[in-house]
Amino acid sequence: MRGIRMTSTGGPEVLEYVELDEPAPGPEDVVVELAAAGLNYIDTYQRSGLYPVPLPYTPGLEGAGTIVAVGSEAAGFSIGQRVAWTAVPGSYAERVRVPIRAAVPVPERVASDVAAATMLQGMTAHFLACDTFPLEAGDRCLIHAGAGGVGRILIQIAKLRGAEVFTTVGSAEKAEAVKALGADHVILYRETDFGDAVEAIAGKKAIDVVYDGVGKDTFDRSLELLRRRGMMVTFGNASGPVDPVLPLRLSTLGSLYLTRPTLADYTVTREELLRRAGELFGWIGDGQLDIEIGLRVPLAETAEAHRLLQGRATSGKVLLLP
Repeated sequence: MRGIRMTSTGGPEVLEYVELDEPAPGPEDVVVELAAAGLNYIDTYQRSGLYPVPLPYTPGLEGAGTIVAVGSEAAGFSIGQRVAWTAVPGSYAERVRVPIRAAVPVPERVASDVAAATMLQGMTAHFLACDTFPLEAGDRCLIHAGAGGVGRILIQIAKLRGAEVFTTVGSAEKAEAVKALGADHVILYRETDFGDAVEAIAGKKAIDVVYDGVGKDTFDRSLELLRRRGMMVTFGNASGPVDPVLPLRLSTLGSLYLTRPTLADYTVTREELLRRAGELFGWIGDGQLDIEIGLRVPLAETAEAHRLLQGRATSGKVLLLP
C-alpha cells in the first residue's frame, strides 16, 4: 500500500508519498480501508517538530473507512462495517490499523467523508462548548478563525446552546459563510483591530469566554475583552505558540481563568468518546450541524495540502483521499 512517511521534521517537503508495509490487526484492532483522512493543525505541529514524534513517522490522526480485517478479540466489529476515529497515528495511508477503543461506528445517515471530517475538529468543538466552558443561553463568546474547521462547528454548537457569537475571519467571503452558520457579529481582522470591534459592539470587558485556536497573534488582546472571572480557552497555535503568561496578569484583568485543553482529556473513557461522537453524528443526521468539506486533496499531494492549510488558504475541513 502507499501512504505518507517523514524521516525528518521540517516544512511540508519532508512529507513523502511512498510504499508502506501493510498493517495487520492485533487482537484488539481492526484494519480499515481508508475513505478519507482528516488534515488538522496538530499534523503540522508534528511535521515541524513543535510536537515531537518518533521518526520515521506516518502522520495523520483522524479518518474514516471500511473494516477489511478484524482482530481475534475485536468483539462488536465486523468486516464491511464503517468506522471513524481520531488519535490514531498513521492515518495518512491507504490502510490503517485502528484500536477498537478508538473506532466509532458510523451511522447509515452519515457519509464516510463527513465522518472523517467530524472526529477531531467536531469533538474538539463539542468539548469546548459543552464542557470546558459550557455555554448557556445569553452567554457571549468570541470564536477566533470562525471559518476554519473547528470554528465553523463551534459557531453552530454555540448557537444550538443559545449563545451570542462573535467571530473573526480573514475575508469578506469567509464572513458571509460564517453569517450563514448563525454568527451574530463577524469581524474582518485584517481590516480592523478585533478587540476594538468587539468593544464597539458589546462594550468593555463584556465577553464570557474566548475560544482561541490562533494563538500568539490573538491571545493578549483577547484577554482584555473578558469579563471579570471570564475564561480564556486557548486550544491551538496557528500563528505560533503563546508567550508565557504571568499568573498576576490574570489577576489584574479580573481574576480570569486560563485553560489549554486537549481532546484526549475530554475522551478519557470509551463511553465519553461514543457520547461526543454520537451527539455530533445525531446533529448531522438531523440537519442541525453542517460539516463543510472545503478541500479534497489526493494523498499523494499531502505536502501541498499542508502548505494551503498553514497559509490560511482554506475554509472548512481539508480531507486527504487515497
